[in-house]
Amino acid sequence: MKRCSLMSDIAGKPCILCCAITGSVPRKADNPAVPISVAEQIESSHAAVEAGASIIHAHVRNDDETPSSDPDKFAVLKEGLEKHCPGVIIQFSTGGRSGAGWERGGMLSLKPDMASLSVGSNNFPTRVYENPPDLVAWLASEMQEFSVTPEVEAFDLSHLLQAQAMHAQGKLFGKLYVQFVMGVKNAMPVDKEVFDFYVQIMQSRAPDAAWCAAGIGAAQIVVNEWAIAAGGHTRAGLEDNVRLNKAALAPSNAALISRAADLCAKYDRPVASPAEARAILGLRPA
Repeated sequence: MKRCSLMSDIAGKPCILCCAITGSVPRKADNPAVPISVAEQIESSHAAVEAGASIIHAHVRNDDETPSSDPDKFAVLKEGLEKHCPGVIIQFSTGGRSGAGWERGGMLSLKPDMASLSVGSNNFPTRVYENPPDLVAWLASEMQEFSVTPEVEAFDLSHLLQAQAMHAQGKLFGKLYVQFVMGVKNAMPVDKEVFDFYVQIMQSRAPDAAWCAAGIGAAQIVVNEWAIAAGGHTRAGLEDNVRLNKAALAPSNAALISRAADLCAKYDRPVASPAEARAILGLRPA
């Protein structure tokens, strides 16, 4: 009965699908479908949008596949996405794998619709993912200046609470939007009890906010379903997961978005169009 009641509560509620197209880590040696060049990223994004993505979460790479934070590369990518994926929400990464210190926010003056923001530090598989308070404050202030809505990436509970506090203090531009990131080794594991607690904390302490969830590796499809079933939004793509299953690589970003779209149908949730996603997140029209 409880599951039936929950499904009736969320039925008809549009679900935003974010496609994390390339990231900083996966290489073509891991999966030839990983888009590296700007042209490849635009082509892959177009297919993902046709499959249901309304947000493109974007990093840029150098020709040798290493990560970059070059604003000029982001500018070319933004121009291409606006031309070939009209209306899609463009979300740039300010993550620490693609740059160090203040260079991580060098592309915010391009005024993307959104940008990722990590509000605290945590362990990654082989390093500390450092987000010191002064850098977090500066990135948030740059997003304020250029009217960029943050997608706060919460790698543990303290990040979720810090996001709520910063938004309440007026330090985050726009509507509060938090993404639960689960499955990074040495950070928050894929744990349903923790996931449910995150949802509870968002609903009780920030009822006007929106939230999404992302799972890393094989956990991507698991977390996709948890988020969709709970009435939230979700993220898929080759940045987080290069496989469809143990036996097969994902042929494209579109294939991973299509899996999430199928889950939306399972729970009677329409896939949000870019225009619907903009309205849900309080973003400016395209």
